[in-house]
Amino acid sequence: MIKNLRIESPDFIPYDIVFEDTFSKLGNKLLECGLDKCKVCIITDSNVEPLYLNELENMLLPYYDFITSYTIPAGEESKTLDYVENIYEHLIKSNFTRKDILVALGGGVVGDMTGFVAATYMRGIDFIQVPTTLLSQIDSSIGGKTGVDFRAYKNMVGAFYQPRLVYINTTVLKTLPKNQFISGMGEVVKYGLIRDSSFYNWLKDNHEQINTLDSECLINMIYNCCNIKRIVVENDPKEKGERAILNFGHTLGHSIEKLMNFNLLHGECVSIGMVLSLYISYQRNNISAAEFYDVIDTFKLFNMPVSFNQLEADDIIETSKHDKKMEAGKVKFILLDRIGNAYIDRSVSDDEMRRAIEYVKNEESN
Repeated sequence: MIKNLRIESPDFIPYDIVFEDTFSKLGNKLLECGLDKCKVCIITDSNVEPLYLNELENMLLPYYDFITSYTIPAGEESKTLDYVENIYEHLIKSNFTRKDILVALGGGVVGDMTGFVAATYMRGIDFIQVPTTLLSQIDSSIGGKTGVDFRAYKNMVGAFYQPRLVYINTTVLKTLPKNQFISGMGEVVKYGLIRDSSFYNWLKDNHEQINTLDSECLINMIYNCCNIKRIVVENDPKEKGERAILNFGHTLGHSIEKLMNFNLLHGECVSIGMVLSLYISYQRNNISAAEFYDVIDTFKLFNMPVSFNQLEADDIIETSKHDKKMEAGKVKFILLDRIGNAYIDRSVSDDEMRRAIEYVKNEESN
């Protein structure tokens, strides 16, 4: 039986990451957090609403007298200040105060937006995460990064604001589209590469069970990812140092995501971004050729993209220099010095990035 995790830091109120195979225990978990005698607003999207909104409302009805909901259109294009304003208006008209709570029921877009609304509505209202995608269960729901996209700039407006509870119902992955599961696997493999080589090897050994959604395998996989992120967040809640390693593959991945107008899923862009970072690590002799190609083969086991040729190298490089990961005029890159250990590097040159991008583009044509 998988144990729950507790994430603790002097910077925020400790909270639990709960692993279940049903929504039925959510009400009791909220009461255990002291979240009673309040109004509840469930924020979700148009994909998740018909699947789980009524079920979640029915589970909470015995515990709360007032439950309302707000649904945004599914997709990254809804992650804007305009929709945040609409949610503010809904909360104001429903007479929500700081004593009430928000519930983020959905993937990363819903979680990020709900967290940002919670951080800013009346200068702070409690919220909980109920993630429904693999990507949000193992990554975006944990650690308190909230925010929205500003025009064409991803996550440029936001706040560090921790949830009071993360409630993971693993059975929802059965309704997750295959491409969304593959997207989540990009972040899963990332954890092994940056922090835990034994977990990376476990993923390779269990790829068949993972791809067929074996319940026991999935729970173990999600638990390990959450535990790695828990440790990193506890050490560095506001990304002043170590937490930046979680951005492995994101520096150029975000550039690709933006230039493709978000037509590629986040995890797909991160997968390509990781290949680029791995190639630079390989060219610097941090990892061997055998290790580099082993990781490429591992990505393929999970149907993750490892190449593309839709964009020009100079456009990707230029876009990376407008990312929030820039520091003192330098692109903050995450590289590997071995499988299972990532580090922050500020010396990656344009030429190194260009060679990596050309390698990936050539792989696409082979």
